[in-house]
Amino acid sequence: MEGYAELLDDFSTFMRLERALSENTIVSYCSDLKLFFSFIASPAEYGSLLPPLQHPSMADEKYLSAFLDIEFHKGLSKRSQARQISSIKAFYRYMESRRNPCERIETPKLSRYLPTVLSVEEILSIFDSIDLSTYEGMRNRAMLEMLYSCGLRVSELVNLRLTDLFFKDAFVRVVGKGDKQRLVPVYDKAIEAVKNYMSARWELVQRYTERSMKPEDKETLFLNRRGRKLTREMVFIIVRRQAEAAGITKKISPHTFRHSFATHLVENGADLRVVQDMLGHSSILTTEIYTHVSSKSWQRNILDHHPLNGKKI
Repeated sequence: MEGYAELLDDFSTFMRLERALSENTIVSYCSDLKLFFSFIASPAEYGSLLPPLQHPSMADEKYLSAFLDIEFHKGLSKRSQARQISSIKAFYRYMESRRNPCERIETPKLSRYLPTVLSVEEILSIFDSIDLSTYEGMRNRAMLEMLYSCGLRVSELVNLRLTDLFFKDAFVRVVGKGDKQRLVPVYDKAIEAVKNYMSARWELVQRYTERSMKPEDKETLFLNRRGRKLTREMVFIIVRRQAEAAGITKKISPHTFRHSFATHLVENGADLRVVQDMLGHSSILTTEIYTHVSSKSWQRNILDHHPLNGKKI
């Protein structure tokens, strides 16, 4: 598998430098490819009678079909299967291989994905459930306020720097996918929450200044108790714990605040192009999903209040 590892490194470098894909996308692609490479290098270990291959360029449609069949029986969703195929297609396009095993493989047709959305009341209940008497509480309140106020991705949140805050003008600078920058308005409650957190953050930084605190951590807005930049995984844990504390039973993640932010904007009449700019979507088609979420709420409201609802005809 040594040659395979080298190919994977080259591919990830290409995706990062030439395609300017986000680190999360590259990690997902490489994870899918590792599974595929492991299979074609040792098919017998997966119960397949196909002979092992020395190089991915030798793979044909039989290998991909066998691999996908194994993954399907693991209970993989259509969305995950589609991503695996996309990962492998991207690799073979990079290889410019004449034998692309994906040529005749159809990507599973996905139904329209409608994200989980919190109501304004549920958002407020999560905010109100936070204990503001601790450093973590003040930080978590500021983080969740920023997630909802600005519709940030979790990677954008953890990478926010002090120099990205323009609170006098009620804006925050966000570095999104492909290192694209955008300015996003931030409302006063979120600004207030961040300012309250900043005093606790200053005390924390003073405590660690004489120790081995990295320069980049000093500029990072949200820090853990050890004066280090928060990880994406930690933000996921914080969000889920706080939702439980607020009695929210929906399965949510940091991205739920982004979905809720966009849906509430659309429901309140915001122009779709404005929402697109706020979210940093490259295509308006991606933003259009929030019109569908809003339409479901609208449809339910109409049916619930229809004069013939519940009446026998």
